[in-house]
Amino acid sequence: MSPPFAVLAVLAACLCGVPLLVVCSDHLNYRPIIGVLAQENIVGDPHAQGSSYIAASYVKYLESAGARVVPIRIHQTDEEYEKIFNSINGLLLPGGDVDLETSQFSRLSKIFYDLAIKANDASDHFPIWGTCQGLQQMTVLTSNKNLLTLTDTKAVALPLTFTPASQNSRLFKAFPGSLLQSLSEDNITSNFHSWSLSLQNYSRNARLKRFYKVLTTNTDGRREFISTMEANHYPFYAVQWHLRKSPFEWVVNQAWSLCCLVRASFYTAHFFVSGHEESSQVLFSQ
Repeated sequence: MSPPFAVLAVLAACLCGVPLLVVCSDHLNYRPIIGVLAQENIVGDPHAQGSSYIAASYVKYLESAGARVVPIRIHQTDEEYEKIFNSINGLLLPGGDVDLETSQFSRLSKIFYDLAIKANDASDHFPIWGTCQGLQQMTVLTSNKNLLTLTDTKAVALPLTFTPASQNSRLFKAFPGSLLQSLSEDNITSNFHSWSLSLQNYSRNARLKRFYKVLTTNTDGRREFISTMEANHYPFYAVQWHLRKSPFEWVVNQAWSLCCLVRASFYTAHFFVSGHEESSQVLFSQ
């Protein structure tokens, strides 16, 4: 019999040097519940089943850090979404290819984004994580505009350019120096997107500048775009690059460092699910 996935995740974390979360309190929730937004299937896709989907790799990514995952389906009422919001500990906005202003995905994102703002303003810690399309959707929700621009970043691996703000960021605080060095020097972060938030458009928008600080950037050779960001006053984090593909989608490319990507995947998953060092007690409290 194959070992349980949780055991494999622990073994992988140990092999890659990732510290495991140790909680010693009877008042803590050992398995926080994270919601993942579904999105519409592309019309005409011969592989599509049903009206919406969630990539399994996002579920595995969160489960690797000890979370339970709840799918948030499209075409439900606002009341049902509010009930779900009050039953989960955080939200992940996945990658994909839908309209960021008119899709059901964008409608759901706004509902949960507004509820998360309200909860955090009331000192109820509720984190949001955006990956690829998730990052793009978060910029649209914050600015009330689609400020994305086309970039030549479809299926390319790039090193991250860390900004001075990354040195004191919550997200990268616990990353070991060797991992940060690999991420900054090697072509290992996978990009699968045609649209990006350029650093120029970010700098020109007052709402985005007030809300987010830029932690890393990338360039396609013509435009510099934001690849990692975190909110200044909210537990909101977003990456334009994909973390869960290497450990859970079996991406094969000799130019990428698999172990480094697996380590980065577990570090970010642990960070998000645990609520990070400064607020883990809040996220895990029942």
